[in-house]
Order: sequence, then structure tokens, then C-alpha cells
Amino acid sequence: MSSPAEPQTVTPNLLREWPLPEAGDSKYGRGQVIVVGGALRSPGAAMLSGLAALRVGAGRLTLAVAASVATAVAVAVPECGIVPLDETADGSVSGDSVDAAERDLSGADAVLVGPGLDDPDELERMLSALPPLVGSDSVVVLDAFALGVLPKVPDAVEAFGNRLVLTPNKEEAARLLERDLDDLVDDIAEIARRYRAVVTCYDVIASPDGRIWRTGTGGGGLATSGSGDVLAGAITGLCARGATAEQAAVWATHAHAAAGDRLAVHVGPLGFLASELLDELPRVLVEIGA
Repeated sequence: MSSPAEPQTVTPNLLREWPLPEAGDSKYGRGQVIVVGGALRSPGAAMLSGLAALRVGAGRLTLAVAASVATAVAVAVPECGIVPLDETADGSVSGDSVDAAERDLSGADAVLVGPGLDDPDELERMLSALPPLVGSDSVVVLDAFALGVLPKVPDAVEAFGNRLVLTPNKEEAARLLERDLDDLVDDIAEIARRYRAVVTCYDVIASPDGRIWRTGTGGGGLATSGSGDVLAGAITGLCARGATAEQAAVWATHAHAAAGDRLAVHVGPLGFLASELLDELPRVLVEIGA
């Protein structure tokens, strides 16, 4: 196996030389996002992801969440459309119910699955059912529990190859490799090759073609509940705007980390909330010149 390429350091100048696509002049022209997540115990995860997608410029948002929380989510996020999904007796989203969102899935520019979903067996069913429901040009972003079951659904991996983005933490990365991590850069590069996906994990972003980037921002304050949901949503929103999967992952990973840096100054190095990252995202993008 060849060694991965030397990582590029992500800086504002690198991003300025890799500009995001111009935003469209309508909410449809700016891209449509659907987030599938939000079980009974964790509806906020899907909300954070969806709001992050809007904060980076996506135009239209649908949240497909557990039926028992759908009304509350619709009130809390008036900017979104809602698809209620059936639940198990424990309040987890039923994997077989994802076809209720078929119209939104087929029309979305970017689909995010995972935030707030909490039953691996149901997620395995959901990912197996997803390929015929999603548009052939849609980017698919997987987060949280959706990552842990990915090795069990090779047909979905094959169907979404080269338009897939994965956002694992280190524990989830180990599950994707089905072994302990050794060297983060080498391991994330291997995940990218194995799943034909763009992968972002901590400060490393890898493309299946061997390119690697490392961010130089971010700190321990980002290790807080909901932070990963914001990152996944930001990637999804940029993909919906027309960015490539690699570009969206690099830009969003940098913006997420830089937002954390801003809050570390204004709030403190620890103790800022994931929801506070949302307001910082558009400010970071403006500072870069997006």
C-alpha cells in the first residue's frame, strides 16, 4: 500500500484560492438539504445540523425526525420543513420508515443521515433502504451511529461511493477500520480509500484520491455535545450550495474550528456551547471572503 500524500495545511489563503461556488439567488438555487435524525431522546442533534447547513448558506431545509418530536422540532426550527418518521417502542427512529421522506430525499442536493439516531439495528435497515430513495447526484453525509454500521452495509457503500462524506470521531474511525487506530493521517486516508469517501476526523481531512489536508485551528472546547452535529451540517450545507465533497469538508472543518477559536476568546477555552458555534459560522466565512 502506498503512503498517503503529504498533508496540505489549511489556511485562509488556501481557502481564498479555492473559492466556494457563488450562491444562487433563490432558496432552491442555494441548495436543498435533508437531515435524517432526531430520535425521541436526541432531537436537538438534527436541529443543530440543519441550522448549521442554513448558516453556511444552504437555501432549503427539511428535517426527517421521530414523529413524537416532529411538532416540537417544527416550532423550534421554523425555517425547516418536517417529515415525521415512525418509531420503535423505545423511541428510536424506525429504519424502514425512511421511505416516508422519499420526495425530499430524491430532490435534495445533499443528504445527512445520523445526527440523533441511536439504534444501530434500525440504522442498518435505514442505510440498506436508502440508495434507491436518494437522487443519483446527491451527496450523502454520514455522521454518528450511521458510521458505526457502515461496514455492515456494503451495498450502500457501493451505491454512494465517490459522493460520500464521513465525519467520524476517533472511536467511530476505529469501527470503520474494524481495528484500533495507529497513525491518524494514515488511518483516515485508509478509510477514505476503503469507502471511496471524503473523511474528516479531528484536524485531518482525506479524499479517496489520496489528497490530505490538516487544519491548524480549533481546540479542546470543540469536544462538547453537539459540536460534531454542527460540523456535519456545515459540510452538508456547503455540498448543497454546489461545493465538491472535498471542498465542503475542508472549508467546513476549518470554519468549525475557527468558530471554536472565536468562542474560546469571547467565552473561554472551555464551556462554550455547540449552539453558539452556529452564529460564528457565517462570520468566519465572511472573514475568509466566502
